Amino acid sequence: MCGIVGYIGKRQAVGIILDGLKDLEYRGYDSAGVALLDEKNQTGFVLKQAGRVEGLEKLLLEKQLPVSTIGIGHTRWATHGLPTTINAHPQTNTAQTIFVIHNGIVENYMELKLFLISKKYKFVSQTDTEVVPHLIDYYYRKTKSFDQAFEETIRSIKGAYAIVAMTTYEPDKLYVARLSSPLVIGVGKNEYIIASDPTPLMQHTKEVVYLEDYEIAVIDRKGYKIKQIEKDVNIERKSELLDFDINRVSKGDFPTFMLKEIYEAPQTIMSASLGRIKLETNTVKLGGLESVEGQLKFIDRIVIVACGTSYYAGLVGEYLIEELAGIPVEVQLASEFKYRHEPFSRSTAIIAISQSGETADTIAALKKVENYGVLRLGVVNAVGSTIARMTDAGVYTHAGPEQAVASTKAFVAQVVVLAQIALMLDGSSKLFRPLLKELTELPNKAQLVLDQAATIAQIAQKYSGYRDFLFIGRQYDYPAALEGALKLKEISYIHAEGYAAGEMKHGPLAMIDENFPTFALACDSPHLEKTYSNIEEIKARSGPIIAIANKGNSTIKKLADDIIYIPKSLEQTQVILEVIAMQLFAYYMANLKGFNVDRPRNLAKSVTVE
Repeated sequence: MCGIVGYIGKRQAVGIILDGLKDLEYRGYDSAGVALLDEKNQTGFVLKQAGRVEGLEKLLLEKQLPVSTIGIGHTRWATHGLPTTINAHPQTNTAQTIFVIHNGIVENYMELKLFLISKKYKFVSQTDTEVVPHLIDYYYRKTKSFDQAFEETIRSIKGAYAIVAMTTYEPDKLYVARLSSPLVIGVGKNEYIIASDPTPLMQHTKEVVYLEDYEIAVIDRKGYKIKQIEKDVNIERKSELLDFDINRVSKGDFPTFMLKEIYEAPQTIMSASLGRIKLETNTVKLGGLESVEGQLKFIDRIVIVACGTSYYAGLVGEYLIEELAGIPVEVQLASEFKYRHEPFSRSTAIIAISQSGETADTIAALKKVENYGVLRLGVVNAVGSTIARMTDAGVYTHAGPEQAVASTKAFVAQVVVLAQIALMLDGSSKLFRPLLKELTELPNKAQLVLDQAATIAQIAQKYSGYRDFLFIGRQYDYPAALEGALKLKEISYIHAEGYAAGEMKHGPLAMIDENFPTFALACDSPHLEKTYSNIEEIKARSGPIIAIANKGNSTIKKLADDIIYIPKSLEQTQVILEVIAMQLFAYYMANLKGFNVDRPRNLAKSVTVE
């Protein structure tokens, strides 16, 4: 949610900032703005608007822009106040000498606002962020030191934030701070780029410095100084190298990022398995867990915490770990986990799953248990992300950049990694060798699903006029049904629900009629006959049926109106193939309606506020 870009160096700032904001559009936003320091007149220039970065760029082209090699830019996802121009960032003090962009929420903003109003400060926006430039102004008037004023302001704020500030009082510096919201500094040659994630840095530098919680940094063209304000100590931190391929963040020959990322499923499976699955030696090697291998032998309970798509992947992981390793697993929504008062023992392990590694609720869940003495593990995609740094050990999914807001590669990679964790924890399950072998064959089977895209598009065309869908499945197929429903509602705005098939008689059957299609996951499993019975119940009430089944299934032809056939796989892995098919169905449904599949309304890629 929201995007931050700041620049200080020798080049004209506005182009770098705009390019960076475009790179961050995948995060979701509804307004955008920039602020530049006019180096000739030592004044500030601000331009912002409701709407897309493209519109902001057109407005900037119409303006006489100052010569400026320092500036900040922002894409805002509205929380406090409507998505209007006046609420867009940057926010400023009344004199427009202090400029602030902010991701997160200032939880005590009302208290600060009332204090500042009592000091005759006037507010023009509905945002919580506006208290920040006014508060800096207040402390600057008291101390005559902008460095001190910025630090005092950050100490006064409660909540979550990534903040970048600049001022005409110190025109050669950028001021940054972070707490529970990501912020990274890109290190160039006599230039620095600040961003809310590494994506805008990739075309400029591979050297980065990650800020940690309660840290502030003052940056000029010669370098940066970091201070940990909670402990009141200065920090020496060297830059580290980003590992990325710039070509992986372009659409290539695909019309959208989402379609490209769906089609990357075979490569995603291979990348998540590379160097880890040793079929010839019948072993799984997860280097990220080697440091805690001794502790894992004494784990007798696992709690998985995650949100959204990652939560559904976690539900698949629950089945996998319990079936293979015999360890009890609970999967909890991270947004609810932090409110629970449950006992934990030192033999419990927490697995936090997050594509971005910056999901605020999942970070909060990890913070809740940081003094419990439990083992904290991470399954994340983003190297160097907050969750990757705050866990004791973990496994990267290596899915590569994911630009579309609706996650596709993440689910595939997370399930593959969770299967590997289950195999690593496995003692002597008869499933070990078959599952190990199946993971190596899965990329080819994923490609066979993608080869049916034209058929899936035709089915989507047939059902494009329906407003409601039900997705059903049993055991491993249950979380797949949940994920299928989520994808459809995320990008096509069609009402869709995922249900355990066995629950049909306990309520959902009341909704079924000829206008309520059901997506039935009916691949080979010990429970297939029971799923057939559920399909019969729906057919008896005139409900249209779309089924996903294995090739060679003749029974399903008598039951379903339309069928998507996928290759035979193990029950434990066919969930991945089913989800790829449902991702394509959701994509074509949204595309037929003319929606922006990469940027669905009201959603953000990385949810960095609770």
